[in-house]
Amino acid sequence: MKDKIKSYGFIRGLRDGLPIGLGYFAVAFSLGIVAQKAGLTPLQGFIASFFNVASAGENALFNSIIEKASYIEVAIITFVVNARYFLMSCSLSQRFSSETKFIHRLGVGFGVTDEIFGISIAQEGNLNPFYNYGAIAIAVPLWSIGTSLGIIAGNILPLKVVSALSVALYGMFLAIIIPPAKKNVIIAIAVIVSFIASYICGIIPFVKELSGGTRTIILTVLISSIVAIIKPIEDKETINEMKTSHTDASVCEEKTDISKKEEEK
Repeated sequence: MKDKIKSYGFIRGLRDGLPIGLGYFAVAFSLGIVAQKAGLTPLQGFIASFFNVASAGENALFNSIIEKASYIEVAIITFVVNARYFLMSCSLSQRFSSETKFIHRLGVGFGVTDEIFGISIAQEGNLNPFYNYGAIAIAVPLWSIGTSLGIIAGNILPLKVVSALSVALYGMFLAIIIPPAKKNVIIAIAVIVSFIASYICGIIPFVKELSGGTRTIILTVLISSIVAIIKPIEDKETINEMKTSHTDASVCEEKTDISKKEEEK
């Protein structure tokens, strides 16, 4: 019975992960162009993508290599850009059955991405690790292969074509920031401020002497911290619970008042 549940979960994961993998393949191809500029071989690009599995993180990594950033800078910027996966992993950990072994939790954590997190959190009931394994088994290899093919194309195609293909990566980032910016004014303002601040930091004395990776780290931490302090995200569930508690308390008070009046009578 357990084997059937595992097999069914894995097959469902493969099915739901295929569209994600195809999307990853197209994006990773453009990312491979950047990796080629950083001097990576197809094998190195495959390994980097397989163990990183993060478009923004890898883009920051490859650009840091291009700018000859230090190992510490590369580590910090990758950590900062990928920090959101800690929150996603914590959220997914609450969906596991108490009987789920640590090795399965670790395996699922390896393949946490925005898209895989989205399809996983949408599952009803306890999360089946084999569902995630199925999604990871199709999405991660396509992501890694796409990066390798992008590097190969970068080595073969003319420079003008390579430059044109590298623009596709900016389209991917626009696709990431525009939808949430449309829904949330605060995010839209933060994005605009980050653009302006990035430009200013690139022209003012002393700061412009810092590497692009260091400037990105400073701006990311600074802007996100300011936004989090000024306009923190409200927990809707907590608010609803507070409203429910407040309503229940009001009802109890009313009942108590009615009881007291009846006793006085």
